[in-house]
Amino acid sequence: MSRYLSQLSQNTNFSAIDWGLIILYLVFSFFVGLLVRKHVRSIGEFIVAGRNIKKYLGIATLAGSEMGLITVMYNAEQGYSSGFAALHIGIIAGVVSLIIGATGFIVAPLREYGVLTIPEFYEKRFDKKTRVLGGIMLVLGGVLNMGLFLKVGSMFIAGITGIDPKGSGLTIIMSILLFFVLAYTILGGMISVIITDYVQFIIMSLGALMAMGFSIHHLGWSNIFTTVKTTMGEKAFNPVISPDFGIDYIIWMVITAGLVSCAIWPTAVSRALSAKSKEVVKKQFMWSSLGFAVRFIIPAFLGIAAYVYFQNQSAEIVKTFTRSDRLYAVPVFLGTVLPIGIVGLMTAGMLAAFMSTHDTYLLTWSSVITHDILGSLVKLTETKKIKITRIIILILGAYILFWGLFYEGSEKIWDYMAITGAIYFTGAISVLAVGLYFKWASSAGAFAALLGGLIAVLGLSPIQKVLGFKIEPTHLGLTTVSISFATMILFSLMIPDKRAKKEET
Repeated sequence: MSRYLSQLSQNTNFSAIDWGLIILYLVFSFFVGLLVRKHVRSIGEFIVAGRNIKKYLGIATLAGSEMGLITVMYNAEQGYSSGFAALHIGIIAGVVSLIIGATGFIVAPLREYGVLTIPEFYEKRFDKKTRVLGGIMLVLGGVLNMGLFLKVGSMFIAGITGIDPKGSGLTIIMSILLFFVLAYTILGGMISVIITDYVQFIIMSLGALMAMGFSIHHLGWSNIFTTVKTTMGEKAFNPVISPDFGIDYIIWMVITAGLVSCAIWPTAVSRALSAKSKEVVKKQFMWSSLGFAVRFIIPAFLGIAAYVYFQNQSAEIVKTFTRSDRLYAVPVFLGTVLPIGIVGLMTAGMLAAFMSTHDTYLLTWSSVITHDILGSLVKLTETKKIKITRIIILILGAYILFWGLFYEGSEKIWDYMAITGAIYFTGAISVLAVGLYFKWASSAGAFAALLGGLIAVLGLSPIQKVLGFKIEPTHLGLTTVSISFATMILFSLMIPDKRAKKEET
């Protein structure tokens, strides 16, 4: 954060009343974990809450977990950079989620398999080695994907509260946030995650809607549109002609923000696996389609509002938000325009978003390591599985603290997440889609497709810098998906499973 921006962030309206709201919320989250701990007796209850999540609770917890603070920050960055053109991402996410809910594509048959995790499906459909590899690829992509969650969330808290992130400021915020999310996730597993997600969904929704209302009231609709059009031009309204997007980017969003977000990414799929039946799964995703759209649209709009607000300030302030400082634009804007009390509620809502994503991710990745990787290699009792899962959650917590402090990349946050997530999902798309709907899909095809996801790691800017080349994340992602589907089909036809050969004869 630059010196001038540091001074600007200290003009926040954040007060003792707002801090009181934050402390109250954090204490509540901690005690939820303590209260539900006694109800966790098996790994099934710890991972998928006993598969007894009904429609309305499922909708709220799905929306809560997917509307993370990292989501707010990277979409706000897109809105700040690209204007209204960035809203196409949310529209795509909502439409695709609605289609997934109406058809049950992937999520409904996956729920019918009665598995706890996606890699468990790999073993039921293919074999154990595919399950282990699938678990490793999922954890590799997923853990890297959440590497910047803690840092970016802490940047929001620093910007909106006026805490100077220089020196130890950011580290202290990261450590405190991490402690609370680790506490209730380790204690209560999926049960505490779902209960807190429900409350977080309510707080988060109120905070986001109030932030939008005050932004519009403070800036005015006509001023927002006029400023964006005057300073950015037509490209700010049309993603097809925007230099930040284009046709290939829109196709990539159909895959990532649409299909992957709701039907492939394990944190969303875990809600489907926790549902009472496949009918509940379909209704859950249909009703949640609005949430999938809103989680992209509202943050992007806040980014647009922040852009307009600072464009109407001095030229020196406009120049302050360089590429590295752009993530601070929305929190500083909100801390400045929201009144006392409201800014505290908004911050509590964003903390809710932060925690609802972290708890789900920590539980999902740790469960895969225990249930699918270690559990496939050695025999573990239910008690040992829960204990090991809790230890791994602690280890992952230490990792995201370390990674957030030391990773230096030049890509946008959204590009970073798409690249790291692609390590897992580019292979998983083909394995799930082909494996669930075509009997001829083989373990050799699945194994090759999953390995194909490793190509995506070439999209990380530090790796490109070392290797001395540059490739756009969108092009790399689309290429990797194509390769994974090709290898899945080719190897399945060339090396069919033995049971498939028997069925043919």
